[in-house]
Amino acid sequence: MNLHKSGANEIAGVTPNLHRRRFLQAGLVGAGAVLANPLLNGSMSAALAPLEMTNTGPENIPRKPLGRTGVQLSIFGLGGYHLGTLDSVGDAVRIVHEATDAGINFFDNAWEYNEGRSEEFMGQALQGRRDKVFLMTKVCTHGRDKQVAMRQLEESLKRLRTDHLDLWQIHEVIYDNDPELHFARGGVVEALDLAKKQGKVRYVGFTGHKNPAIHLSMLAHNYPFDSVQMPLNCFDGTYRSFEQQVLPEVRRRSIAALGMKSLGGDGQPLLHGIVSVDEALRYAMSLPVATTVSGIDSLSVLRQNLTIARGFKPMSPEEMQALRQRCAIFAADGHLELYKSTVKYDASVGREQHGYPSQEQLPL
Repeated sequence: MNLHKSGANEIAGVTPNLHRRRFLQAGLVGAGAVLANPLLNGSMSAALAPLEMTNTGPENIPRKPLGRTGVQLSIFGLGGYHLGTLDSVGDAVRIVHEATDAGINFFDNAWEYNEGRSEEFMGQALQGRRDKVFLMTKVCTHGRDKQVAMRQLEESLKRLRTDHLDLWQIHEVIYDNDPELHFARGGVVEALDLAKKQGKVRYVGFTGHKNPAIHLSMLAHNYPFDSVQMPLNCFDGTYRSFEQQVLPEVRRRSIAALGMKSLGGDGQPLLHGIVSVDEALRYAMSLPVATTVSGIDSLSVLRQNLTIARGFKPMSPEEMQALRQRCAIFAADGHLELYKSTVKYDASVGREQHGYPSQEQLPL
């Protein structure tokens, strides 16, 4: 989706004022919580202060530290899902090559994205460039055991045409019992340990988009994760906030935070004119995250993001507060973050593993 700042309201067919009136009643409930929250009223805690950046300069893509690892990542990373939706591998190659040439070094993927096509396209695109990037993919056991995880690892390595991953993360930790399943004897966490021991994985982490309480339950096991990926954007502060609840905790533990869904997952806030691409990405990249993963489905979107990232300077706490407060009335009921409030973004295989109907079986 090519969501440029110009014409967003016309694309949606909805003006910001109409949209504001439509959700005013729902938003007032959450607005009280927003106004009572010190984070949203200007007292930005030290835990949420920006990370130190390197490789700064007007034409450079700055880099930030990946937690305690010593690795430096570009401030935005290329999301792998959309590569698998392109018409040809040639399209993927052009995007990946232009991204790496520009200084993007974080590449995201998952074993199940587009039935392996996303990993396959990325693997072909990175031929001859593997040593220039920090490559991450996700293991998609959804509660299944270590053996399933290790099979997926071998398949991911083959598709990505590499002998090791820089980061392997447990994908989609979104159900209340996921921490128990993942840490059970013979579970996926044992696969993380084994993969590191075998030298096939350098660092490990987990991801999720549903509820900060589930992330905190994973962290409560005190496992030495290197990274935690979560949705972080200017709407998150109002509804099931990862920024308020999880981000300070990972900072306290010196675990790297990886941001995702900076545009709300499907770009609806942009289409309705609530925020611009520039505002949304600048906010996300101003948080203390090692990188902000961004879905790229065209060269025009890539170039748009590169323009925002080059010579990047973080928003001030006052700018961030003002944007959060501006978005609060729209965000309070969760409709701008459907990955939290609905099953729209939940993988069918994960639903099936937890005894729920798959996406295909759900009524329209």
